[in-house]
Amino acid sequence: MGIYLNPTNESFREAVNSEIYVDKSGLISFTNKRVKTSQKHICVSRPRRFGKSINLAMLAAYYSKGCDSKELFDKLDIAKDKKYHEHLNKYHVIYINMQEFLSDSENIDDMISLLKQSIIIDLEDEFQNINLHTELGLIYSMKRAYNSKGVPFVILIDEWDCVMREHRNNKEALEKYLDFLRNWLKDKSYVALTYMTGILPIKKYGTHSALNMFREYSMLKAAALNRYIGFTNSEVEGLCRNHNMDFETMKSWYDGYKLGKTEIYCPNSVVSAILERNFDDYWTETETYEALKDYIAMNFDGLHDTIEKLLAGQPQPVVTRTFTNDMVTFTNKNDILTLLIHLGYLGYNSFDKTVEATGLWKETIETVLQSRQLLADTLQGNADIVAQAIEKVHDSNSSILNYNNEQSLRFIILIAYYYAKEQYEIIQELPSGKGFADIVFIPKHNVDTEKYPPMVVELKWDYNAETAIKQIKDRNYPDKLKSFEKILLVGISYEKDIEKNKKHKCIIEEYKIK
Repeated sequence: MGIYLNPTNESFREAVNSEIYVDKSGLISFTNKRVKTSQKHICVSRPRRFGKSINLAMLAAYYSKGCDSKELFDKLDIAKDKKYHEHLNKYHVIYINMQEFLSDSENIDDMISLLKQSIIIDLEDEFQNINLHTELGLIYSMKRAYNSKGVPFVILIDEWDCVMREHRNNKEALEKYLDFLRNWLKDKSYVALTYMTGILPIKKYGTHSALNMFREYSMLKAAALNRYIGFTNSEVEGLCRNHNMDFETMKSWYDGYKLGKTEIYCPNSVVSAILERNFDDYWTETETYEALKDYIAMNFDGLHDTIEKLLAGQPQPVVTRTFTNDMVTFTNKNDILTLLIHLGYLGYNSFDKTVEATGLWKETIETVLQSRQLLADTLQGNADIVAQAIEKVHDSNSSILNYNNEQSLRFIILIAYYYAKEQYEIIQELPSGKGFADIVFIPKHNVDTEKYPPMVVELKWDYNAETAIKQIKDRNYPDKLKSFEKILLVGISYEKDIEKNKKHKCIIEEYKIK
């Protein structure tokens, strides 16, 4: 038993012992049929928080020679399978999270080297009585290990596509990574099964389709695995019944996907809602709005019009075949819509080739669009509308305990003006004049400053907006912005006693540099 070779069943045991556990061991029946066959390489891509890692921990616990998992699996669905005992704890398992190696490396060469050496160390510990000739590399060592005992390897890879996402613009690095995986896994007798998971399907570079031995199961083509990754309608209905939660409300919040004929829920959202006894937007807490905003800003082929129709609840046609399985190569709006399907923001209907806005999409895109409108209202001097918008964001993003916290309020402003990142550098606590300006928006290089002038925002609670504007002037906060002809001064305030009055107020003034 090493760090990556022949893991224990501890991780899966924790999942089974959790307050909420849904039995997905039927997946093992599927993988058992592919052990030592030409379909032994499986790649599953799903959005974040869809239970991919728990499934990997389950496969590790089932196949690994490093533990005895009979007690765990005897009470699960897989125990009813005729081949249950045939594969239980019979293989050498290599279980890795690729993100771990990427995070600990300077470049792709270092990452691959670190991964190889880490597995070789575990092989040496496991096969102490055999000369693996590890100086010849990982592949030769695994061949020697397999030939000596006749026990093949099950290789489990989590976050396989992290390299594709973090080195998205480095074609050479991506090709090196794909070549490594191909050389390690393809046509190797020591591999009994490969099961790897990520967000994106496998990237192909024209003729450089390094991983064409994999059978892929994505958000577009879930096929036989659709009920094993994510919660099904009947599973969620059972959970609601057992935990005294309203199923129809749960369904309205989280029933966002249809894989084939199967309705799928994001497990993270359902479990969080039950444990917290509250329906909320849990999934988007795991993501930033940055990527989504950038993709939408491209506006290929009238993408903005399509987005408006999706938000209005109208399914839209999509052509997925041109998508090249990366986050940078886009030729039309269909490519962006297809990426958003894989990221989990859009639901895909494989029968009529349409997309729908999921609850996740609506929450996120509405925030982005509201932010865009807030910036426009600020630039136009619509102070009352700006105050209402800030108030709405403040109410929905702050707890009562943190409502009057200055740092919390500053964070609320940054959320509200998120879209302004497109045109501005946003600086908090900028030293200027006789103090520190709360938040300053400085136009980026080549931005039209007549259309997007710099802005100084001062925040006050238990004071009025006039006090905020006066402080900006008295302390000469615009001092650092002398090179601009005009500046917008924005004072935002609300009363401290939130039980009596949560009303926000805003004053916007145009300030000319003398």
